[in-house]
Parts: sequence; structure tokens; C-alpha cells
Amino acid sequence: MVDITHKISTLRAATATAIVKVSKQETIDAVVNNLVPKGNVLEMAKTAGLFAVKNTHLSIPDCHPIPIEFTSVEYKIEGLTIHIIFNVKTVYKTGVEVEAMHGASIVALTMYDMLKPIDKEIEISTIKLVNKEGGKSSFKNKFPNVIKAAVFVCSDSIFAGDKEDRSGKVIVEKLDSYGVETTHYEIIPDEIDIIQEKTKAFAKDNQLVIFTGGTGLSPRDVTPEALSPLLESRIPGIEEAIRNYGQERMPYAMLSRTVAGTLGKSLVLALPGSTNGARESMDAVFPHLLHVFHILKGKNHDTL
Repeated sequence: MVDITHKISTLRAATATAIVKVSKQETIDAVVNNLVPKGNVLEMAKTAGLFAVKNTHLSIPDCHPIPIEFTSVEYKIEGLTIHIIFNVKTVYKTGVEVEAMHGASIVALTMYDMLKPIDKEIEISTIKLVNKEGGKSSFKNKFPNVIKAAVFVCSDSIFAGDKEDRSGKVIVEKLDSYGVETTHYEIIPDEIDIIQEKTKAFAKDNQLVIFTGGTGLSPRDVTPEALSPLLESRIPGIEEAIRNYGQERMPYAMLSRTVAGTLGKSLVLALPGSTNGARESMDAVFPHLLHVFHILKGKNHDTL
């Protein structure tokens, strides 16, 4: 199966449909009036669909076992055609499109099985996805111009050449995958005055200024102390999201002093200096974090 451990959970929804077409009006009458010998077709088919959607991963090899938190089955009868509308919702890391289509198909097959003794010419057709919500496709941010970022690695040892930078390169790579242009990348020592100087200089021309390193608890970890006096508005939600994401994957994440806040129209971030810490921090809040640049321009969530 595809690795989804890096994804965040969001509300996911999908609607799928299927069509069952019978050959005579008598079949429709039997369904509507509950006269089918095998029982109540609509209720039995619905029940089968509810069981099926929760077990999709047992039938489709690459489907993840996910918590199904809402399912509904609706019917619309037009002439000799029964339209099946199957809705599924969950809060999880991956979508429920296949689950919805699987549920709709099982509803249709159950109808076929129950109706075949009284109608030999039943057809099942057009099992399809008609709507999906959630995930990155529902939270795309479009900007007239490319977002620019400056990335700084805060580390005495890397600055001295004793170690090689990995976390900064991970951040640059992640930014590129989100369509953000890294205009500047630099390794600097853990010095408050240098961190502040770089922040003020690069926040003028870059919407993102990202520091990696110096967020721990050692005497030389001073990035939060350098940035806090400069920031006009702290954004606790970003900090909490990063720490919560990390804590679910690594028990020491709670010891990192992540910082997020605004300076003018720029967003300033201080992320952990470990490679995994930087990668997981980016996965925790990007690309959704880019929505902040719409808000900083005075737009609200509903108008985007």
C-alpha cells in the first residue's frame, strides 16, 4: 500500500452512484410495495452496502483500512431504473472514493441477487464517483505570483564545517514541491544578533523566512529568543500543529520550541534542526499553511 504516514487527517467525503435497470414495471412495483419473495430489497441492499463500505480494504488490495464515520444510501426510482446514491464520510489521511463506489456496487449487486428470481433481464450500469471532498485537492491555494522563501540553517557546527546540512536541504526540497521558490539559502551560527539581522533583512522581499535549528533546550539554542521580540503576531495554531504532528511520531517532539509568527506581510518559522524534525514539520503544515498569505492580504476563508 502507499505510505500515508506523513499525511494529516482532514474531513473526507465522497458520493458514488450506481444504476440498476429492470425489464418490467412489475419488478418496480414489487420493490416499492415490498412484495419480492426474498424480502425488502431496498433495506437489504442498504444493509449490504453498509457492511461492504466498512470492509473495502478486504476486497481492494491497495485500500487502507480506515474508520468509516458516516454512510448513507438513497434511492431514486425513474421508470424502470433505480438510481443508487451512496455517501461516505471520515476524518482521516486518505479519501473514501473507492469506499463509496464499492458500497454503491454492492447495493446494486444485492438488488440483482434479490430480484433475479422475478426478473431475468436486470442490468447494472454506470458505477461512478460523482463528488469528492477533502485532502489537498479541496484546499488548493492559488496566487498571482510565486511565493518566495529564504531558508536559514542555525548551527554552530555546520557553520564551522564540522557537519553537513540536511534539514535545510529538506526544507528547500519540500518548498519546491509546493511551488515555493527558495531565493536564499544560508548557514549561520547560533547567534541572536545574526538571526535577527537575517530575519529583518529577508522578510522585506520574501513571504516566507524559515529557520531550522536552535529550537531545542541547550544553551546555544537561541532561535526562539531571537525571533520572539521581532514577531508582530504569533500564530500558536501553527506551532501546536507541528508539535502535535511530531509527537504522534516521536516522543521527544514536545521538547522542541517551534516558533511561527508574522513580520509585516511575511511569515517567519523556526523549525527543528534534525532532518526528520524538519521534514515532519513541513509535512504537518504545508501546503495548507500557504493560505495565510490570502489572510494577510485581507481576504477571509469564505471568499477563497
